[in-house]
Amino acid sequence: MKILVSDDVSAKGVELLRRNGYHVDIKTNLDEKDLITCIGEYDGLITRSMTHVTAEVIEAAGKLKIIGRAGVGIDSIDLKAATARGIIVVNAPTSNTIAATEHTCAMILAVTRHIPQAHDSLMTGEWNREKFTGIQLKDKTVGIIGVGRIGSRIAKRMQAMEMKTIGYDPYIPEERGKQLGCELVDLDTLLREADYITLHTPLTKETRGMIGAEEIAKMKKGVRVINVSRGAVLDIHALAAALKNGHVAGAAVDVFPEEPLTADINPFKGMENVVITPHIGASTVEAQEGVSVDVAEGIMAGLRGEPVPTAVNMAPIAKNVYLTIQPYFDLMERIGIIGVYLAEGPMKEITVEYTGKLAETETGLLTTAVLKGALNPILQDSVNFVNAPDVAKQRHISVKEIRSADPGTFVDAVTVRIVTEKGEHSIVGTLFNRTEAKIVQIDGYRVDFTPENYLILAPHIDQPNMIGQISTILGEARINITGMQVGNMTQKGTNIMAIAVADDIPSNVMLKLKAIDGILDMKLIHCEPHQ
Repeated sequence: MKILVSDDVSAKGVELLRRNGYHVDIKTNLDEKDLITCIGEYDGLITRSMTHVTAEVIEAAGKLKIIGRAGVGIDSIDLKAATARGIIVVNAPTSNTIAATEHTCAMILAVTRHIPQAHDSLMTGEWNREKFTGIQLKDKTVGIIGVGRIGSRIAKRMQAMEMKTIGYDPYIPEERGKQLGCELVDLDTLLREADYITLHTPLTKETRGMIGAEEIAKMKKGVRVINVSRGAVLDIHALAAALKNGHVAGAAVDVFPEEPLTADINPFKGMENVVITPHIGASTVEAQEGVSVDVAEGIMAGLRGEPVPTAVNMAPIAKNVYLTIQPYFDLMERIGIIGVYLAEGPMKEITVEYTGKLAETETGLLTTAVLKGALNPILQDSVNFVNAPDVAKQRHISVKEIRSADPGTFVDAVTVRIVTEKGEHSIVGTLFNRTEAKIVQIDGYRVDFTPENYLILAPHIDQPNMIGQISTILGEARINITGMQVGNMTQKGTNIMAIAVADDIPSNVMLKLKAIDGILDMKLIHCEPHQ
């Protein structure tokens, strides 16, 4: 598989991809036209903030399965267009946390003590100590907008500077604020009371332009504003105006609505009460190596058809939940594959029943894995963890989850029922020792096989030499049988045979098998997930 790296990223991630057999091309400084021209041959794309992955780029990306952002912000990627095409978008949300935190602290200190301006003055031969008299942070109030991974760390560090910390974040509970020693308040209160205001929010429809002229007017006179999050959450022109009229005493800005910030669009040009840096909040050696490796691992997982915990266009999943359900993904997808092979006619309903410990955790992604397995064999377009629920909805397939406290015969088992116009089929699967996937029941018939390679299901009349005839035909075709079971069906006088084989069976051999006297039906199931 081929991966395009369109921005400068650490070589460690590129090396990881190449070691794992991926072909990686590095082509930087591509504009939209260049990207459209070349993107069609790639399965994966790794970007940073300089590459804009537009709807037009995605439309031209016929093979593209996953986009990786070596960083946090994904506002340069058309997420809606990617999701509609079933393209996974992943980022690296944690590796640059410390770098962004430390840069924010540096910016707070720099704007408080006029460090860049004092440096420049001294380099020109001036010695003017009075001009650069600052204030101290002790006993001041810092207002943190967005008390997440970075904002919470800012709170701890500013508390060490003996500052009072208040925060605005509608998505965290009050108890979390208490744990951080950060009083949670509404936005107007924060704007009114804070001596320093620092922004740490993602760029969403709700946060775009959230701090503009109206919000700045509510701030106390002499406030200092810091933004090391996303450029478009802050109106820099309104901020520049407030800096000029003295309402805002100082500002420190690392990110801008339009980047690069050139001289002709820089509203802070010539101003001495502002510190600006060229989007370097995450620019440490450790952070760049970390995001590069993280996004490479996400790319590989996505291309293997696995769920990616850092995917931004999938349902978010907590790390502890992911660790609990991760061993089941492959089993669930294979159950879905078996189910669609059993189904006769269009699927109307898929019900997934969880028992044991699985009934006590979040299982949405496991159900999605069943859909992925059931839909891929019957559709031309690839179905993955991003688009499987929508594809099922478009095909009017009702999807249900049931949780049962009764573990039944098997602990932590999963039962998948597929309903069509012609009837219902059920498959029960479980894991032994959390590693060995087993199918233990099909349509009420007790089985015990690993869902790998190929499986023959053959209901037949209960009469002598059925096993012998099938074995002879397969043996003559040099097809290895890896497992076989026979059991009674609900209809009197009939059995079902489950035969696991290592290889595909040619159509002429299948015709011979189906022609055996007493064979009622025969299905050959390819159990391997779609890649």
